[in-house]
Amino acid sequence: MLKGRVAIVDPSPPGPTGTLVSEFGKAGYQSVYVQSTPVRPRMYESLVPTGYADEIVHDGDLARTIERLSRHEPVAVVPDSEFGVPFADLLSERMGLPTNGTRLSPARRDKYRMIETVKAAGLRGARQLLVTDVGELAAWHREMGGRIVVKPLSSAGSEGVHYCDTPEQSVRAYRSLIGTENIFSMRNDSVVAQEYLAGTEYAVNTVSRDGRHHLCDIWTATQTTANGVLDLCDGLVLLPHEGERVERVVAYCEQVLDAMGIRHGPAHLDVRLTPSGPCLIEVGARMGGGWTDHYARMGTGESQLNWTVDAYTDPDRFLARHQERYRIGEFVAGAPLISPVEGTLRAYRGLEDLKRLESYHGLRTFVRPGDRIRRTVDDLTYPLLVELRHEVQDVVLRDLASVRRLDGERFYDVEQP
Repeated sequence: MLKGRVAIVDPSPPGPTGTLVSEFGKAGYQSVYVQSTPVRPRMYESLVPTGYADEIVHDGDLARTIERLSRHEPVAVVPDSEFGVPFADLLSERMGLPTNGTRLSPARRDKYRMIETVKAAGLRGARQLLVTDVGELAAWHREMGGRIVVKPLSSAGSEGVHYCDTPEQSVRAYRSLIGTENIFSMRNDSVVAQEYLAGTEYAVNTVSRDGRHHLCDIWTATQTTANGVLDLCDGLVLLPHEGERVERVVAYCEQVLDAMGIRHGPAHLDVRLTPSGPCLIEVGARMGGGWTDHYARMGTGESQLNWTVDAYTDPDRFLARHQERYRIGEFVAGAPLISPVEGTLRAYRGLEDLKRLESYHGLRTFVRPGDRIRRTVDDLTYPLLVELRHEVQDVVLRDLASVRRLDGERFYDVEQP
C-alpha cells in the first residue's frame, strides 16, 4: 500500500544491497528523483535514474521546481550525495519539511567554514588558513612548522589532498589545485591549508531526527604511505560500539552534528583521535560512501539505509530506538589494493591467493583487464577492493595484513605506456 512519497536529491550510484529508493519502497513510499542542476557533474554523469515515480530537473527556476515537487506531497527531501546537500536543505526548508535549514548550508560544504563553525562551538578543530596567495601560504606554513595539508574547499574522495612538509611543497600544491575542476565539475577558486592531524582515523555514520542522533556504524581506517602520498587509506575495519576511545569519538561527533545544525537525516564524519582529543577532518550531511551501508548491514544487520527511512517516515520508532547500540554478528573489513604501476592492465596475477584468505568474501573491481590502470593516489584510483568477513575479528585483521603483503608491483601484469 502506498503511504506517500519522498524526494531524493542528486542520487549516488546504487550499492549492491539496496538504495534509498528501494529502502523507502519497502516502507511503502515511492521516490521522486530531483536533480539540482541541468547537467549532472562528471562524478554522476553515468547514473541512470531507475525506480522513481517522477523525475524533476531543476533549471534555475526554484518556484517552478517546488511547484512540480509539491504535486507529489513528499514527506521528506533527502540528499543522496555530497553534491545534493545544499539543494536538499533549500527545498526542505522552503516546503516546511524536516530540514537542517539553509543557515549553515555553506558550512556543510565549504571545508574552511566547516572547521571554523566547529571551533566557534568550542570544539577541537584544526588550525587553518583560507589561502588567497602563495606568499601568505608560505609565510603561514613557516610559522606553523612541520607538515600541513593543502586541499580544495569542496571536493570528495580525498581528491586533491596534498601533504606538504615545506612551504615550497605547499606553494606547488596550491598552484596545482587553483583553477582546476573537481569531481563535482566545479572550479577550484579557493584552497584551504590546515594543520596535519596525527592519530587514528575514524569514519562515523549517523542518522538524526529532531536533533536526536543514532550511531549506525563506526570504522577505523588503516593507512600507508605509497606512491608519494602520506596516509593513503589501505583498509577500513568495522568496530564494535564499545571502549573508551570509541566513546570519546562518538561523543565528539554528536557535538559536531549539533554545531553543524544537522538535526535530520544521515551524516558521515571523518575524525582523527589526536593526542589532544578527537578532531574533525570533515563532515557531510548525507549517507556514507564506499558502500559502507552494505558492509554495515553485512556485519550488524542494519545500516544507515533503514535508519534513514525510519527517521523520515516513522519518527516515533526512530526516537524509541535511537540510543540502541548495534551488535556485530560478523566482523567486516574492506581492503583496497594500491597500484604502484601505470599502463594498460593485462591481468591481475594474485587473485587466487586473495581468494584463499580465510575471511575472503568477494571482490569489487574498478579497473578491469584491458582498462588503463593508474598509480593509486586517492580514494578514486583504487583498482580493486577485497571484501573480508568473519565471526572472529583477529582473522579479519590477519587477512587485512595479508592483502597488503600480496599487493605490489608483481601483482599487476601491465603493458607499459
